[in-house]
Amino acid sequence: MEKKGLGRGLSALLADIAQPEEPARPASAGSGARQIPIEQVHPNPNQPRRDFDDKHLQDLAASIREKGIIQPLILRPRPGNPTEYEIVAGERRWRAAQLAAVHELPAVIRELDDTEVLEVAIIENIQRADLNAVEEALGYRQLMDRFGHTQERLAEALGKSRSHIANLLRLLTLPEPVLDLLRTGRLSAGHARALVTATNPEALARQVIDRDLSVRQTEQLARAAASPVVERGAARPAAKDADTRALEEDLTANLRLKVSIEHKPGRHSGEVRIRYGNLEELDGLCQLLQR
Repeated sequence: MEKKGLGRGLSALLADIAQPEEPARPASAGSGARQIPIEQVHPNPNQPRRDFDDKHLQDLAASIREKGIIQPLILRPRPGNPTEYEIVAGERRWRAAQLAAVHELPAVIRELDDTEVLEVAIIENIQRADLNAVEEALGYRQLMDRFGHTQERLAEALGKSRSHIANLLRLLTLPEPVLDLLRTGRLSAGHARALVTATNPEALARQVIDRDLSVRQTEQLARAAASPVVERGAARPAAKDADTRALEEDLTANLRLKVSIEHKPGRHSGEVRIRYGNLEELDGLCQLLQR
């Protein structure tokens, strides 16, 4: 069954959580926000973000004490209890306001269903400044898998380039130990991208860290590892052209499996190889091909 995007559209949802372009000032009734007692506001139980940095919350609480809450929260009437509200966007501000002992919150009330609430929550997480590359990529993947958004639509609505989104999605094909290194900042996104098509990215990642290699050196390391050793006098395999490499990367990002294209020079034939790491990945690939 073909996935369909939401009727309201991604751009309409983005308008609900867009950052204000005017100079920062506390939200007022004139901005369309209402003052809601904080005890009537409850978090979204399906909020995809689970971790909130204590130091950042304390810093935000200090700012709220001094300047108030700059941007209103987005709320919806709480299902089953319309006299109370559920957070659609702004849980971090709600948590900091509690630390700051604030009694009322500026909020805009929206009538949104559960699916739209989840979509807005994912979009809000993607727009966080402190997001690491893996978190951002997972946000894009959720929007594509759950709501049927394409890379092109996400790029247009979120103000990102399609290549930025595609490059991040490719990172999700890396083994979990490499993604952990990326999450903790021991590898940069540039280093990780260089390892996406490598046959042994985990071992290469360890070399990158141990030898403190630059991104360019990591790219050279990955190319060297991918090139088989040939006997003296034997012909070396031809390097793949940029179009073939780009197609490999796009297929890898969309299938979430390593894809290699072996195109025979001067001919119109070749091979496409898809590498899976376990039987679940193979089963998912078979189901996709059968559709």
